[in-house]
Amino acid sequence: MGDKLETRRMRYFMKVIECGSVRGAADELNMDPSALSRAIGTLEKDCGARLLDRHGRGVVATDAGELVVAHFRRQENMNQQLLTQLNSLQKGESGHIDIVAGEGFVDWLMRDVMKVFIAGHPEVSVTLDICSTDEIVRRIADESADIGLLFQPPRDDRLRSHVSHPGPIQAYVLKEHPLASHAGPLKLADLLPYRGATLHRTFGVRQHIEAAEVSEGVRLNTMLTTNSFSALGLFAAMGTGYALTPHVAVPQNLRGQILIGLPMKNPLLSEGRSHVISRHGKTLSRAALELLSHITQAMAAWATTVPES
Repeated sequence: MGDKLETRRMRYFMKVIECGSVRGAADELNMDPSALSRAIGTLEKDCGARLLDRHGRGVVATDAGELVVAHFRRQENMNQQLLTQLNSLQKGESGHIDIVAGEGFVDWLMRDVMKVFIAGHPEVSVTLDICSTDEIVRRIADESADIGLLFQPPRDDRLRSHVSHPGPIQAYVLKEHPLASHAGPLKLADLLPYRGATLHRTFGVRQHIEAAEVSEGVRLNTMLTTNSFSALGLFAAMGTGYALTPHVAVPQNLRGQILIGLPMKNPLLSEGRSHVISRHGKTLSRAALELLSHITQAMAAWATTVPES
């Protein structure tokens, strides 16, 4: 079977999947669409299964096609791991690292980690993608990213957490907001007279908030739902209402000087932690391991400077 999965035809097939059409893939490959179709047909014959289904003007992978895609990506990852390891032995400092992170980590990551790492590794390139919790988990699990930074990942045997930091969800408001004078931790019911901002359900923060709402039997008056942590902070800074978010996600220029964080009474809002994760069992390149070390050390130091409540 290994001989039948000829590398050239497999790459043609992956390009069709990537482009969503045979013609689009043929254009990128600079080849005749009919020749590309014949190559895919030969691959389907070798596999003994139809790999593509027509969908509108394009194509999508069948169940069999998805298996072939997964196999190819695993094989490519194994090849890349081998090349990375050999390259690390020979050059030491070259390579590429893919990071996926929640937006709330970007300011801290760039300021406290990447500035030093990039200066010391001029030949290492980095891709940093900002994603939701669900997307970060998917990217780490399918090994399309090396390192993930996120709030409260779900329990998943495919994920390995290297370090975590308490990240209680607080209500951030202007210092002049009526809630700022409230004595003691807030119940969710205390927020009901005011308008709030929160994240989409694909974020771990929102999932914790909804669990807390169920436990207290309340439904918050949410005015703004967004996938941007910056938008949450700016919503509160405008005096429009409150933003429920962990400390790390509040833009540094707004913390303390403009916005204050009010602790919440519900224990579900205090359980969350920020994690640095990778794929369990995945062999990271030397450069990725060094960056991971920088991140874990910086987060450990950060844990001693950021209050838990």
